Amino acid sequence: MIELILPALLVGLLLAALAGPLGCFVVWSRMAYFGDTLAHSALLGIALGLLVQVNPAIGVIAVSASIALALTVLQGQRFIASDTLLGIMAHGTLALGLVLVSLMDNVRVDLLGLLFGDLLASNYGDLIWVGGLALLIAVVLYFIWTPMLNIAISQELAQAEGIHVGAVRFLFMLLLASVVAIGMKVVGALLMTAMLIIPAAAARKLAATPELMALLASLVGMSAVALGLALSWQADTPAGPSIVLCASLAFLFIFVFAKRKDG
Repeated sequence: MIELILPALLVGLLLAALAGPLGCFVVWSRMAYFGDTLAHSALLGIALGLLVQVNPAIGVIAVSASIALALTVLQGQRFIASDTLLGIMAHGTLALGLVLVSLMDNVRVDLLGLLFGDLLASNYGDLIWVGGLALLIAVVLYFIWTPMLNIAISQELAQAEGIHVGAVRFLFMLLLASVVAIGMKVVGALLMTAMLIIPAAAARKLAATPELMALLASLVGMSAVALGLALSWQADTPAGPSIVLCASLAFLFIFVFAKRKDG
């Protein structure tokens, strides 16, 4: 039992620890729809990865980076609103990914696992590459933390202070894409955005500083992973949805019982 649960638990905890601070920026910058677009596009990345016979995570990061770059370029145009553009990208890439997967007769694909996660199938090999990617994400996030805070507060002031807003935002989008690649294994494409925004939204109710909010968001997410895995093991429920359910219940509990910071 321990041999089965331990790698899954560690992979899930790594995801939650990373999703906490990144999710805070998603909440502060109101980028939830962008996170949703990245999560939906992940299936296309996996399909392309299988098509060219590389690690599907590389395909996820490549497709997500392409979407981030396209969005950065297209945000300056005035012909279509950003949320409409994101909606088109999200559902267009998801549909294309599903079509490509259905056409691969020579490749066996667990579609439900891709959409809703298959955390209990994690092994120590998964843990090694997830750990390496997590370390890289943590180092990059450490260096862009202050610039991203300035941008979240005021993009104009950040530009006046000499911060290259476009470059920093694109780098942040790459970090999001990498976390989505990890999250595909844990909670799946359709639920990944929940792991970014729910713990961060719960922590926002409790924290007085950005750093404390990031820490609390990670702790809420990690608690949800542990409780969700326990629920999945005991009740034979899907691991990914169980984790998101526990995160949602944590948010509800904090929202109802925590004192308002401004109260």
